[in-house]
Amino acid sequence: MGTLHVLYEHASGFSLFRVKEFEEIAALQASVQKSVSSFNKFQSIVQLVAYAPFTSAQNALDNVNAISDGQITEDLTAFLESNLPKSKKNQTVQLGVADPKLGSTIQEQLGIHCTHTDAIPEIIRGIRTHASKLIESLTETNILNAEVSVSRNFSRGKVKFNVKRVDNMIIQAIALLDQLDKDLNVYSMRLKEWYSFHFPELSKFVKDNYNYARVAKIIGNRKEIDEEGETLTELQTVIDDPAVIQNILSASKTSMGMEISSMDLINISSFANKVINLSEYKQQLSQYMNGKMNTIAPNLSALIGETLGARLISKAGSLVNLAKCPASTIQVLGAEKSLFRALKKRVGTPKYGLIYHSTFIGKSDTSIKGKVSRLLANKCGIASRLDYFLDNQTSVFGEKLKSQIEDKLEFFKKGTYPKSNIDCMKEVSEEYNQEIAEIKKRKKEKKKAKKEKRKQMEVSMEADE
Repeated sequence: MGTLHVLYEHASGFSLFRVKEFEEIAALQASVQKSVSSFNKFQSIVQLVAYAPFTSAQNALDNVNAISDGQITEDLTAFLESNLPKSKKNQTVQLGVADPKLGSTIQEQLGIHCTHTDAIPEIIRGIRTHASKLIESLTETNILNAEVSVSRNFSRGKVKFNVKRVDNMIIQAIALLDQLDKDLNVYSMRLKEWYSFHFPELSKFVKDNYNYARVAKIIGNRKEIDEEGETLTELQTVIDDPAVIQNILSASKTSMGMEISSMDLINISSFANKVINLSEYKQQLSQYMNGKMNTIAPNLSALIGETLGARLISKAGSLVNLAKCPASTIQVLGAEKSLFRALKKRVGTPKYGLIYHSTFIGKSDTSIKGKVSRLLANKCGIASRLDYFLDNQTSVFGEKLKSQIEDKLEFFKKGTYPKSNIDCMKEVSEEYNQEIAEIKKRKKEKKKAKKEKRKQMEVSMEADE
């Protein structure tokens, strides 16, 4: 013979129910399923043993957080020890729980036999449905208020801002940079076509899209250029070469372009302003992303650059996912379509994906590009893991990995053997330890300076008194 008790964790507190006339859970399951919808029938199956409400909102949140992680708190331990009967030789006590992780923790730490299968989910569903009637001190309004309050705080805690792992900012920044590149190319092409009706020769002298928009805005109507005044001064701020400025001024006099109205010039100037603003915003966003990359993934940035590192993180989904990826996956990130097409047709698989844009592969001979891409993918995997798991962020490992690849390229070209990985890692570990020691020393000095400053302020205050 045995008794079955069910633990029900709610946002308002813990409650313990005893299942009446329990023999076997499997035999009980069918009757529970039939009686869940009716309170009178369900009341004949379960009986409230004890209810312990949480003392405060913070206490409720702490308990809910612990239970979600499969851990038991002091409140839950005290509640079970004081209200759950002990097992005897002729009578075993079983505890039904909703979460198997919580059940295993209770069984390990308190020695209580727990179960979460068969009729237990149905019993807990019935308790949840009729909680306001089974527990006298609870009303439906109290239950709803408690659930809303705890769920908000619980969700806020799960999505809280983490300074070290804000890789989502990098993903959004690189996606926006790519979109800005596409948009600026289209807008610049449209601006050149539009302004070329009036001054077609300008595109020959100014190739850069950003500078072209600035020059087009400065010149405006080519027949109204002030060659020795304001126009010349503004052109000199954009173009460094005096010969190019002279060519532009000369071409404006003999241009084959058509006449243009003031209304057309206003629209062209307005559109040029938008191109300029977008270009400047792109530069600011690039600086922002580089700063984020140097903070979150300094080793990866030192190895392959901020932009390519951000693209790898974005493609993997996060820095955690990139750290989990093997080198073979990193090697073909961004070439998934080609990979699956090759596997389907049973032909050669691609040798590189996004890492093809690395300067290491760009300056390698065609015959060794595959070897270099495999080596680079391996080093990227190491760098991303270091970035994710190191407590103190540093770029010394990334710089060493970069020098290793450069030495390997020299080996492919000249045959000079590079240092082994063990020797390189020993060197960089020593550098890292020295850097950490210096950081700790600086922190201690800052603390000492603060203490001395406080003492001086206290002494001065006492003297004033």
